[in-house]
This record gives sequence, structure tokens and C-alpha cells, in this order.
Amino acid sequence: MFRKVDQGRTADAAAKQIEELILRGVLNPGDRLPSERDLCVEMDVSRPVLREALKLLEERNLLTSRQGGGTFVADVIGPIFSDAVIAMIERHPSATADYLEFRRDMEATAASHAANRASATDHRTLKEIIDQMEAAHLAEDHRQEAELDIELHQAIGEAAHNVILLHSLRSCYRLLSNGVFFNRQRLYDHPTARATLLEQHKEIVDRITSGDAAGARDASQRHVDFVRSSLAEAEDIHNRDELADLRRQQRHQSTQVTAHRMKRS
Repeated sequence: MFRKVDQGRTADAAAKQIEELILRGVLNPGDRLPSERDLCVEMDVSRPVLREALKLLEERNLLTSRQGGGTFVADVIGPIFSDAVIAMIERHPSATADYLEFRRDMEATAASHAANRASATDHRTLKEIIDQMEAAHLAEDHRQEAELDIELHQAIGEAAHNVILLHSLRSCYRLLSNGVFFNRQRLYDHPTARATLLEQHKEIVDRITSGDAAGARDASQRHVDFVRSSLAEAEDIHNRDELADLRRQQRHQSTQVTAHRMKRS
């Protein structure tokens, strides 16, 4: 991952190399850097130079040190919205439609770029995630499927090789992981949606790996359209189940009250 530092082996040059890895999404939040000794060898710099470089990156809030635990990439994925806006969105579920419209455009662009720019390594990564999704699907591991869903879309963002798009999508998916817009698990608990979602993900990856930019864009848009309709249906199913459960509870309580009255009489 790291390479020998040119430009006089200065702290600025060493810091720039690590910063580039963070910018390009090679180093991710929470990733632990190698030990100082190993980094010095890999980057061919002295320990004082390396320490100065790491200090620079800490001052830029890109790295964080843990006492006795090493140096880690900081949480550089900032929120796409302020806390106040996030709270407001959570109080107004109608914002979900706008979020899905935003995702539809962003992900279609990412898929199109990925079809044109993805490397052979990107292709392997996408296919590996699809293999994991198929395994989770067969095992009926709904939670794992939902997690891999986000991982796949993040990998597509990486394969687009546009750092602004990459970090925008990562911030967007963090809100998805936190359930700000909707309950992803409810989508994967849908009785029929899981199989369709898997096939759609496979089609997107097939289009990307075959270099079909227009097809990748279309497949991505159809996928989000399906998510939108399935979420509405899943919400209806959930609401009906909740209502049926309330009725059942009330019926059970009424039966107990009636039985108690008959017993007393």
C-alpha cells in the first residue's frame, strides 16, 4: 500500500502520500496504520520524519492516536446533513421519497462511471461481494444481506474513481446504515423482494464488468425504483401486521375478562 517517499523524504511528502490514500478511499475510517517501524521501512523515511508527518495529519483531523493502541484513520466521513436537518427528516417520513430520488441519480452516475473506469481489481471486488450476497441469500441471513447491500453500493462508488462522488455516497450510506430514512431490515424481510434485489444487484455488476455504461445506469435506476415500490409495500405489510397484532391482543384480553366474569358469577 505504501511506497518509498521521494522529494527528499520530507515529512510533507510522507504526509501527502498517506493523505492521498485516505482521499482515494484506500485507507478508511478506523483502519489502523502499520507500526512506526514498518512504516519507516515501507516509506523509506526516518522515524523523526514519519512522526512529524503523522503529527501533521493528526492536526488536520485525518488521523487519531490511541494511547498504547497505535494510529488510526479518523472518522473522515462527515454527515451530509447537520444534526438538526437529520432530526427534521426523521420527523417527516415524506423526505424518504426525495432521498431515493437523490440516490437514483447519484448511483446511476456511479454505475455508469464504474462501467467505464473500473479496474480488473474493482471487478473482482464486485464479484466477490455478489458471491457473498448469494451465500447470505441462500442462508436466509437477512441482516447480512442488508449489510452487503450497502457494501456493494460503496464498492460501486469506489469503482467510479471519482473522489467527490465516493465521499458523497459514503456519507449518504451512513444515514442509510443508521436508519434515518427507512428500516432496511424491513425491506429484506419482505416475502418476495429479496430475490429480486439479488438479481438486480447481479445485473448492475454484470453491466459494469462488461463495460456497458448505459446498461449499468439503467439497471441502477430500475433498482432504486424497485426499492421505492417495495418499501411502500413493506410498510403496508408492517402496518397490517401491527394492526392484526393489536386486535389479537385486545381479543385475548377481552376473552380473559369474560372468562373471569363467568368464573365469578
